[in-house]
Amino acid sequence: MTQYAIPAWDLPSVPVAGTSQRFPVRHIYCVGRNYAEHAKEMGGDATKEPPFFFTKPADAIVPVVSPAVGRIPYPMATKNYHHELELVVAIGTSGAKVAPERAQALIYGYAVGLDMTRRDLQSDMREKKRPWDIGKSFANAAPIAPIHPATATGPLTHGAITLDVNGQRRQSGDLSDMVWDVPNILAFLSQLYRLEPGDLIFTGTPAGVGAVVPGDRLEGHIAGLTPLAIEIVAATD
Repeated sequence: MTQYAIPAWDLPSVPVAGTSQRFPVRHIYCVGRNYAEHAKEMGGDATKEPPFFFTKPADAIVPVVSPAVGRIPYPMATKNYHHELELVVAIGTSGAKVAPERAQALIYGYAVGLDMTRRDLQSDMREKKRPWDIGKSFANAAPIAPIHPATATGPLTHGAITLDVNGQRRQSGDLSDMVWDVPNILAFLSQLYRLEPGDLIFTGTPAGVGAVVPGDRLEGHIAGLTPLAIEIVAATD
């Protein structure tokens, strides 16, 4: 039996919809500016550049099982905390340098997720041409609903993706609006990393991202998947 020098933490995991199983999380990859209108609101043009990626730690996930509402503390060191609703792809089979037409075979399932962002910190680092990990990688930065196996959903290529804040629509789009669809995302990413079982890929967000504050309730929906609901609460520190 392995003896650790300090107490070990629990393995991050996400419930699998309709079962008692959980999906262990190894690593989180995220795709930047993968919807054209969101790229425009962030000052770019996603149609003229290949996809780019950033990461979050596995323990950034906050699993939320409907009808429960996840309680997400307002994070440290920011005054401009943004929501970004995304389709999340869960990897179930190892693969590297995978062609788009073979990428579907790597997918275990799909979920609704939020890429929460400390936008002021991200923007400050970007302006200084420094890595902007601190804007994306922090505690509770990746709320996620249960994962639906791809054997039940089939490939997700289209379907409405929406986010409401306090009952008001903030984000609205369709999965077919992605600049790079899921097979091509996996193909690009697998040229850079060997994708392994337990990896999650957040696939980008539609336009309409914006700030939230304590007391706000967010409800995210993607057609065919369990919705995700969270409430932003005051920081405990």
